[in-house]
Amino acid sequence: MAPAVQPSLEMWATLLLTVAAVVAYATEWLTIELTSIGILVALLLLFHLAPAIVGSDPLLTAGDILSGFSSPALIAVSALLVIGQAMVSTGALEGVARFLVWMSRGSFHRALVFSLGYVTASSGFLNNTPVVVIFMPILRSIAERFGRGASAVMMPLSFAAILGGMLTLIGTSTNLLVSGELTRLGQRPFEFFDFTVPGLVLALAGGLYVVLLPALLPQRDETGGLVTADGKQFIAEIDVTPDSGLVGESSRGGLFPGLAEVTVRLIQRAEHTILPPFENVVLAPGDVLIVAATRRVLTDILAKNPGHLLRTSDTATDPGVAGTQPSELVLAEAMIKPASRMIGQTLELTNFPARSQCNVLGIQRRARMLRTRLHELRLEPGDVLLLVGRQNAMERLRADPDVLLMEWSASEMPLVAKAPLAAAIFAMVVLPAALDLVPIVITSLFGVFALVATGCLNIRQAARAVDRQIVLIIAAALALGIALEATGGAAYVAGLVLRLMEGAPPSAILSALFLIVAALTNVLTNNAAAVLFTPIAVNIALSLGSDVFPFALAVVFGASCSFATPIGYQTNLLVMGPGHYRFIDFVVAGLPLLLIVWLAFSLFVPWYYGV
Repeated sequence: MAPAVQPSLEMWATLLLTVAAVVAYATEWLTIELTSIGILVALLLLFHLAPAIVGSDPLLTAGDILSGFSSPALIAVSALLVIGQAMVSTGALEGVARFLVWMSRGSFHRALVFSLGYVTASSGFLNNTPVVVIFMPILRSIAERFGRGASAVMMPLSFAAILGGMLTLIGTSTNLLVSGELTRLGQRPFEFFDFTVPGLVLALAGGLYVVLLPALLPQRDETGGLVTADGKQFIAEIDVTPDSGLVGESSRGGLFPGLAEVTVRLIQRAEHTILPPFENVVLAPGDVLIVAATRRVLTDILAKNPGHLLRTSDTATDPGVAGTQPSELVLAEAMIKPASRMIGQTLELTNFPARSQCNVLGIQRRARMLRTRLHELRLEPGDVLLLVGRQNAMERLRADPDVLLMEWSASEMPLVAKAPLAAAIFAMVVLPAALDLVPIVITSLFGVFALVATGCLNIRQAARAVDRQIVLIIAAALALGIALEATGGAAYVAGLVLRLMEGAPPSAILSALFLIVAALTNVLTNNAAAVLFTPIAVNIALSLGSDVFPFALAVVFGASCSFATPIGYQTNLLVMGPGHYRFIDFVVAGLPLLLIVWLAFSLFVPWYYGV
C-alpha cells in the first residue's frame, strides 16, 4: 500500500473547503461566480495566514493558487467558445445538420444516435475537445429543427465524447499520462489498442443511457428558462425576384421542393390569386408567396436572399434596413399591446416600419390560418411581429407605447456569406490540434484572431461568447486541485478508504479503486486524479500479487468518468453555457452514468482479465 499521509491543519482545511465548494455549487445557495470567487479568497487567506513551510519556501503562494487564470485549459476553453459562436453565427455547419436530419428520416432520436455515435468513434482517435466544438453547433441546429432546446443535446454530446476517449491510447491525455506513469514506475506502458475491448464495452453500456438522456434533462431556452415547445409560425411574404432560385420552381404533389420547410398559403400573380392545392404551378418572376414558416426558416431565407422578405408594404422597401450590413442587423419579436393604437390598422397605415426603423418580416397570430397579404392584414391584440433592424432601433422599441419588445428573442443575423471562410478557419484550428501537431490553446487563439480579423465575428459577439461562469469555475477548480495535491488531502482520503478494504477479494478492491478515482475526478481534474492514483494502483496490484494492467485500467477509466460535475472535464465546461445547465443538472444526469460505467467495469474487467 501507499504510505500513509500525515494529516495537517492545511490538509483538513482544504478538505473542508472542497466539501463546502461542492455543496455550494450543487445547491446554488450563492451564484456560481460568487462561489468560485469565495473559494479563491478562502484559499488565499488560508495559505497566507497559516503558511506551511517546505524547506525555506511556502507550500503554496498566491501565484500558485491564482495560476488557473493563466491556465492553457482555461484559455483554450474560452477561445473555443468564441469559435463555436462564429460557426453558429455564420451557419457554417448547416449542411452537416441537414445531412444528419435527412439520414434520420424525421426522427430526433435517430439523428441523435447517428451524431453521438460519430462523436464517440471520432473521440477515440482525435482530441475530444475539438470534436465537441465541431458538433456543438451541429447538434444545436438539429435540436432547433425538431423543436428542442440546446439543453436536450449539449450534455449527451459531452458524455459521448468522454466515453469515446476510453477507446484508444490517444483518446484522451489521461490515457497517455497513466501510460507514462507506468513507465516511470517500471511497469509495461499501454499500447495503442490495449484497452479498446473493455473501453468499447463501457462506451456501449454508457451510450445506451446517453441516447435516452434528452428525455431526462430539463429543457431550457436561451435565457435559461424552461422551453415550451410551441413551434410557432409566422405569416410572411416571399418575393420571387428575377434572379431568385425559385424562378421556374414547379410544384410536386402540391409542394415546392425549394421551399421544403415552408407552407405556401397562396400565390399572388399580378391580379390573380392561386390557392392550394397547387397542381402544376410554376413560379415566375413577380410572384408573391404568402407563406407560414418558423422564425429559423425565415431567418435562413433572409440571410441567403436579403431582398426576398423585406416586403411589409405594397410599394418600396421599408427604411432603416436597406443598405445595412448583415452583421449590424438584429432579429427580435414584439407583441401588439392590448391598448395599442395600431389595433385594427394595417402596418402601412400605422407607419410602424418607418417610425421604428425596423422591417416586419412576418406576423404570428395564434389559432388562425391567414391567407392575407401583410400590407392588407389588420392587426389584433396579441399579434407578434418578427422584426429586423439595427441594434439601436431595437433598443428604442423598449419605450414604444404600442408594442412590447420581447427582449429574450433578440439575436443577430447569420452571416451566411462568411460561412466558407469560417469553415476554413475552423479546419485550421481543429486539424493541427487533432493530429497533435500544435497545442489546442495555440490554434484556438489563432482561430479567434482570424475570425474577428476577417469579419466572421465582431468583438462584441466574441466577448459575449466567453462565459464568466466558466472562467471562474475553472480557475477555482484548478486552485482546489493544486491545494489538494500539495497538502496531501487527496492521497489521504484515497489511502484511508483503501486501507478499510484490506482483506477483500482483488475484484472488489479493483471495483472500489475505480469508484474512488471516478468520484475524485469530478472534483479534481482527470489528469490530477490519474497522477495521484497510478502509483497507488500499482502498489495495490503488487501487494495483492495481481497483474498491474487491470488496476491501471481502473485509473484510466475511472479518471475518465467526469460526468457528475461540470468541473470534472473541459468538455462539460464547454457545453455548460450553450446548454444553459446548472451545476445540479450534471449531478442528477451524470451520477447515474458514472454508476452504469462503474457497474460495467466491475462485471467485465475482472472476468476478462481473470482478477
